[in-house]
Amino acid sequence: MAWDRVLAEIAAAVSPHRGEGTVADYIPALAAVDPMKFGLAIALGNGDMHCLGDADECFSIQSISKVFTLSMALRNVGERLWERVGREPSGSAFNSIVQLESERGKPRNPLINAGAIVVTDHLVDQVGPDAMIAELIERLRRLSGDSSVHIDQAVAESEARAGSRNRALAHFMQSFGNLHNPVEETLAAYFSHCAIAMTCRQLARAALFLAFDGCDPTSGERMVTGESCRRVNAVMMSCGHYDNSGDFAYRIGLPGKSGVGGGILVVAPRRGSIAVWSPGLNQAGTSTVGSIALETLVRATGWSVFI
Repeated sequence: MAWDRVLAEIAAAVSPHRGEGTVADYIPALAAVDPMKFGLAIALGNGDMHCLGDADECFSIQSISKVFTLSMALRNVGERLWERVGREPSGSAFNSIVQLESERGKPRNPLINAGAIVVTDHLVDQVGPDAMIAELIERLRRLSGDSSVHIDQAVAESEARAGSRNRALAHFMQSFGNLHNPVEETLAAYFSHCAIAMTCRQLARAALFLAFDGCDPTSGERMVTGESCRRVNAVMMSCGHYDNSGDFAYRIGLPGKSGVGGGILVVAPRRGSIAVWSPGLNQAGTSTVGSIALETLVRATGWSVFI
């Protein structure tokens, strides 16, 4: 693959669109992020890394963390997880409460806020909120090969202060018996993992195991079973971008997960993983320029699960 040419095509495609979209200003700590920022990193199974723009600048990964907590939960509790959370696209906004009432407190999937709160509750059940977050951070540092991965405490505190909707979701699920721990304990862990700060380079490297059937191709460490890895990728493909998931699959054709910090993580099975960051979001909360970059990458490489 002529990666210099691919990166040049991406740079040319995104250049006229830099700054487009709307920064997530409902979380005050994210409102001040420069909308002109753009970074991309492509991690390959042979250890090579190809980067563009602000690939080494930390950003708040937000809901991308849900991919890693989901993989941890599947490793720890297996198929029992699906008794408390579904696997269907929601067709609603990421913080919607509408479906929870008609479906008796069981979230549609683990990548919307309500579902991720249930996944977090599963993990808190086992070791408590502090140890759960410590384990997640250690896991991400090990996978990325970088000890600087951390929680941005200012973002976590900002999310907690602006977290009324998430508290409503949690209390509503608790009323149906689908939250086992005290709401504030589970939400403290949830707000913390959404506030993890990483670079595109770190994020792409940390997710490589998802491209290689659950096994990190450089260290050889198995993070999840092959079956669980395929389930994570399937949920990412169908549910990774909320009510924009169908359009993302149509345009890009790879499993992905967006975050309102402007990041998108994409998995190209048996090839590698891609992390892109640009803070301006479309109406569904997915990075506008990041999506353009990924669509260009797929066109240039031919990477798609549908080929």
